[in-house]
Amino acid sequence: MDLPLAGSCNQTSWSSLPRVMNSDSKIINTIRLFRAAPHPCSYKDSEQASTVFVDPEIAIDKGLNSKLSELGYRRSGPHLYRPDCDHCTACISCRIPVADFRLKRRYQKIWNANRDLRVIETANLDTPAGYALYKQYINTRHRDGDMYPASPEQYTAFIQSATTDTRFLQFYQEQQLLAVAVVDMLDQGLSAVYTFFDPTASKRSLGNFAILWQVHLARERQLPYLYLGYWIKGCAKMQYKSSFRPIEMLLDGKWVRLL
Repeated sequence: MDLPLAGSCNQTSWSSLPRVMNSDSKIINTIRLFRAAPHPCSYKDSEQASTVFVDPEIAIDKGLNSKLSELGYRRSGPHLYRPDCDHCTACISCRIPVADFRLKRRYQKIWNANRDLRVIETANLDTPAGYALYKQYINTRHRDGDMYPASPEQYTAFIQSATTDTRFLQFYQEQQLLAVAVVDMLDQGLSAVYTFFDPTASKRSLGNFAILWQVHLARERQLPYLYLGYWIKGCAKMQYKSSFRPIEMLLDGKWVRLL
């Protein structure tokens, strides 16, 4: 899971991206990038973090989101961004090649434990239950983070600032909303933008189940990848990502598979 962007910004460090090419060789010629001023890192107490993000005046469409996801960018609310820290390269983009993923025993148990849930896919999340669940999740699970305490304004900016290709997967037990996964549809897969869930339902492992469901959805739609955002070695909050195998990580500009 990725936190919202933090810190003030300037546009003096970058003016355009390197050439970005997709399968039909079309090129994004010029995209202004902005760099956030250094601010305390959300994951490493001793580090200062900096972030590069795409010009917020540019609409995030499916093509742009797809191309930049391939290069390690990530969407947070209305922004596409990537880490650009001066002295640290710990944040590594990762994705699951869904065709080769297999349910090992632990994940099979999680899948079976949640067979009673129904999943509704929508293009917006206007239900009051959505914010109530988000507030409960943030104020319980992330009291030590930048997003605490949750607020309606934060929820609107971070969760409801969707693209035209964003979908909200809502997981219900009968009439009770237990989890929401925010997902962007890409040309080459799905991007797991953020998931929040009922913290009292810990036995269900809803965070992992939401990933398993997105793997299932990507397979169903014949999409090759599920993008999980950034993984950081030694960061407890991120270790769940590396337990999905096989997984691919973006190392030195190339996607490398770990078995």
